[in-house]
Amino acid sequence: MVYNNPFASFWMAGYECCDMINRHGDRVDLLHLTGHLEKLEEDYELLDDFEMKSVREGIRWSTIESSPGVYNWQPVSLVIQAAIKSGKQILFDLCHFGFPSDLTPFHPHLTMRFVALCRSFVTMYRSVQPGGPLIVTPINEVNFMAWLGGEVACTTPYCSGKGWDVKYHLMRAFIAGVKAMKEMDPEVLIMTVEPLVNIAADETDADALSVVQMMNGHQFQTLDMLCGLICPELGGQPECLDIIGLDYYYNSQWSYPLHRRLDWKMPQEEPGYKSLNEQVRQVYERYKRPLVITETSHPLEDRPLWIQHITEECIKILTANIPLWGICIYPVIDRPDWDYPGIWHRSGIWDIDETSDRLDRILYEPYASAIKACQRQIALLTDPGQTTNVKTLYLAAGFENEA
Repeated sequence: MVYNNPFASFWMAGYECCDMINRHGDRVDLLHLTGHLEKLEEDYELLDDFEMKSVREGIRWSTIESSPGVYNWQPVSLVIQAAIKSGKQILFDLCHFGFPSDLTPFHPHLTMRFVALCRSFVTMYRSVQPGGPLIVTPINEVNFMAWLGGEVACTTPYCSGKGWDVKYHLMRAFIAGVKAMKEMDPEVLIMTVEPLVNIAADETDADALSVVQMMNGHQFQTLDMLCGLICPELGGQPECLDIIGLDYYYNSQWSYPLHRRLDWKMPQEEPGYKSLNEQVRQVYERYKRPLVITETSHPLEDRPLWIQHITEECIKILTANIPLWGICIYPVIDRPDWDYPGIWHRSGIWDIDETSDRLDRILYEPYASAIKACQRQIALLTDPGQTTNVKTLYLAAGFENEA
């Protein structure tokens, strides 16, 4: 199978769209708290200075489905219309950490309800945007959701020791939703989005190394299910996976059992540290699919250093002829913490003045300058005349992305 790059730009923007019930039992709605829905056109216009045309958004399932099978798609339709007007391509998450209040991953109706949501979404989307690829992430970060809700009881279903069970039930719904959407619309492309992590052993004995190897392998379980490599009873098939999205942050590598964050600034002093390009190569060799860095950012003053680090690693990936199709700055607009909404992360290109009624966007100049410098570096590898298109690199290399 040969894949054609469907993205409108290499550099992408992501808006924090979580609508989960947090560790305190409170529903959060970060699209509302950041004012993004009220400022759609303004926020999209800000992206033009960075040539970002592909944008990650979430539908907020808990808001869209007010009661079983009853949908209000007007807010999502407005997002699509604003994107069309602004010349943006929307990449949609259907479930970004949040479920309707009457559902949990263990509810017997989860799969049925999710399939119905998927079908209704495709129908609505095509009524507004009839043609072109539709890139969908059915359920965002299943591995993380399984840990957060199934192991440390910080969201629905508030369990401990049930991570695998949560993951299994979510992937049942995920796979059924994928099949329903692809049956309806052959232009639907599935982009998985999962954390990319690396755990290093604090001790060098065989038992510790074996445990760490097992823990690192857990991050591949969702894709293995989707492709039918494990749990074939769920119905996974290789055709269910089109694009692999990898979320990678400054805290994506840690040690075990001490849980000490590995220092990305001094990797040579961290035994067991793995570079981003090494980890991406491992994923590509395992699945042979195009990849996107679907989330990356750093809080506060290290934002410029972090994006330069990510760019250097991505250049190594590209020059190895691995089909890396994009880097998504996430969040592009600052976000509040979902457990403590009064705390803002200061991790976007634009900070938010949360004290103002208008939630004014404030450009963080050092980060903006660093991103533009990184874009110029990537452009040298892709297409000197088109900083947002990586297709030229692959054509020039005679590289076909075989699955």
